[in-house]
Amino acid sequence: MNIGSNIRAIRKRKNLTIAQICEETGLSQGFMSQVETNKTSPSIATLEGIAKALRVPLAYLLLHQEERMSVVRKGERKITTSGSEKLRVEHLSSTKNMKMRLVELPPGASTGDARHAHEGEEIHVVVKGKIYAEQGEDAAEFVEGDSFSWNACTPHLVRNISEETALVLISVYTESDQSQDFI
Repeated sequence: MNIGSNIRAIRKRKNLTIAQICEETGLSQGFMSQVETNKTSPSIATLEGIAKALRVPLAYLLLHQEERMSVVRKGERKITTSGSEKLRVEHLSSTKNMKMRLVELPPGASTGDARHAHEGEEIHVVVKGKIYAEQGEDAAEFVEGDSFSWNACTPHLVRNISEETALVLISVYTESDQSQDFI
């Protein structure tokens, strides 16, 4: 963990000096320097004082880089195709265990020729069009603004039943961080 590097980056971003942090926390400049270079590990109580001086939550100091805010600009989205119908998938954002995608289904297109199952839980929001979804013995039609969710380990299928291209926002949660094709 690079707690010290996190502290230094925050301090510099806020245009604070080590001396200012030390004045507020009562810590020595030598100790703070060792903390920022990851040469010593401060106690939780010391970290609380540093966090207070930096005006950030203690938990923020403990985050790994991959756990912090990740930004994907519209023009920078990764775009792939999925399934036998080569559905267009825009990768909006993801964390270790969650993925969010915007899936484009042309008229009549579906997520596959047959129902499929995989690890995880899904939430779908119909952004545009009209779709049909089935999971196990459950089936329903959805229009713009409707949403549904399910455990993806039960075989399921989503199909566009409208005359226009449908857009479906899909968020998938999985226990593992293995990248998988969930469409």
